[in-house]
Parts: sequence; C-alpha cells; structure tokens
Amino acid sequence: MNENKNWLIYLLQCANNALYCGITNDINKRLRQHNGEITGGAKYTRANAPCALVYQEQAKDRSTALKRECEIKSMTRNEKLTLLKPLHKYK
Repeated sequence: MNENKNWLIYLLQCANNALYCGITNDINKRLRQHNGEITGGAKYTRANAPCALVYQEQAKDRSTALKRECEIKSMTRNEKLTLLKPLHKYK
C-alpha cells in the first residue's frame, strides 16, 4: 500500500449484523476483498458477507489510522453505533 494515499478508518456491517472495523487507503478494493469478490479481506467478513460500508473517517497517515482503529475496536457496540448517527445540534 502506498503511504501517500489518504487513509480511512471504516466500519462494515456484516450479514450477521456484526460491525467490523478496519483501515485502508483504497476503500472500494477493500470492500470487494471483504465480500470475497477478489483475493484478500478478513476471513470473518468473507464468512459473513455481504458486508456494507456504514461508516468511514479520514486519517492523515497510516499511523494515525491504526491508532483510531484501535480506539474504535475497544468501543462497545453501542458506542460504535453512535458513530453512525448524524450529529444534531439542538438550541
């Protein structure tokens, strides 16, 4: 993978309703890998495909993406679900 590309942290929702977190610099290719369309991807997501992209955020580099991935993976399911909800400002 090329260090000069933009890095993303993403959440997939698998067919079994589980949330899977990962990082990539090519989200389209990575999603195809996770769904078993091309070689690669996690064994878990291939076994629980299809997976849909439900969340993504940008990171400035791979190191930052890895740290954020670790943070998200340590969250509870409910905390991860709050990432999916749009932010609302109330007056």
